[in-house]
Amino acid sequence: MPVYRDEGVVLRTVKLGEADRIITLLTRGHGKVRAVAKGVRRVKSRFGGRLEPFMRADLLIAEGRSLDVVSQAASISAYASRICADYESYTAAGVIVETADRLVSTEHERADGQYQLTIGALNALSERLHAPAAIADSYVVRALAIAGWTPWLRSCVVCGRTQGLGYCSVRSGGAMCDADRTPDAMRLGDGDLETLAALVDGDWTVLDQGDVGQAVRRFVEEWGEFYLERPIRSLRLLDS
Repeated sequence: MPVYRDEGVVLRTVKLGEADRIITLLTRGHGKVRAVAKGVRRVKSRFGGRLEPFMRADLLIAEGRSLDVVSQAASISAYASRICADYESYTAAGVIVETADRLVSTEHERADGQYQLTIGALNALSERLHAPAAIADSYVVRALAIAGWTPWLRSCVVCGRTQGLGYCSVRSGGAMCDADRTPDAMRLGDGDLETLAALVDGDWTVLDQGDVGQAVRRFVEEWGEFYLERPIRSLRLLDS
């Protein structure tokens, strides 16, 4: 049975049988991987807590017919311990791993940009570098941008005007002026367009100055739902 070594972050786990789990990983070199961790639910498991969601580990994985098998796991970054100690960080991390899991749909296909963005966002949550909700919102729009879906915010998507951009439409792809807005376009408040642009750019000099407004958060949620073709359930927990 061929074996490969890679590092990865745990996106989610599912129980299998009495003592095993199916672990969904986003890895540096092999993209999304689903693998069985045998005996991981036993008290004396050799994996310990290294294969829990939000954990980043150095992995030795054996290729299988339908599912690979985790042979060894050594901790690289224990993001989970600090993230799980804070509810807002925990729900924000849920948004991140849920989005990554859905966005990277093809297994064993490199996704370097998505991997780097994911571990960067989880590290920021673990280190309390920024507001958890802002980290999650920025992650969603930046992950979708890497996949090819970036909102157009510099000018009206209809006429190209750069002034009077008081609306934003998910279906139309970005900002709209007052004259050309479509019925589905949502109204933006003062500074919302700049905040949305900062989320896309990861500009924390702007984002750290204040909270992300409700209109911007709604746009991020609908933007994610539109392109992932299903709601990001964890985002709704972050709003509650």
